Amino acid sequence: MITEPIFLIGARGCGKTTVGQRLAAACQYAFLDTDQVLQQRAEKSIADIVAQEGWPAFRMRETQTLQSVVAPQTVIATGGGIILAPVNREYLQNNGIVIYLKAPATVLAGRLEITPEASQRPTLTGKPIAEEVREVLAQRDALYRETAHHVVDAACDPDDVVAQILAAINASHVSRPQVNSATAG
Repeated sequence: MITEPIFLIGARGCGKTTVGQRLAAACQYAFLDTDQVLQQRAEKSIADIVAQEGWPAFRMRETQTLQSVVAPQTVIATGGGIILAPVNREYLQNNGIVIYLKAPATVLAGRLEITPEASQRPTLTGKPIAEEVREVLAQRDALYRETAHHVVDAACDPDDVVAQILAAINASHVSRPQVNSATAG
């Protein structure tokens, strides 16, 4: 049985929180959402932090939050832009199992139009949501892939996404070489 943290990365609207809560329940892990923790600590919404302090200050808070919440047996949903900082990509890869919840831009835009949560999801480009999602995903997809240990199809039902994640983790866990600490070194 693994005890490593499981990080969920992906674009806004890919289901990191919804899938994360279900995955945590399935694994009997704790669940944390870095955006929620960050907002609680700041006592402000992400939109307010960005408006008052700017994106660089928000990104710095994001890194600090990520590094402060990592714990064994925890599923951690991250903000969509967490992979923009090289330090975060390296930290994620070295401190747990990273799952990229990949979905087409049309699916992401559709989900964001249904529940925009503008106070928590400030616009990144000022463009209509479908155009913004397409542009942002095009810019970030390679970083998500580079960071992830596993890529799953997040366009399907959340329970199916959880099943894909569990299958990927179980398959890779079985294939990992086991090191006996008494003989290693």
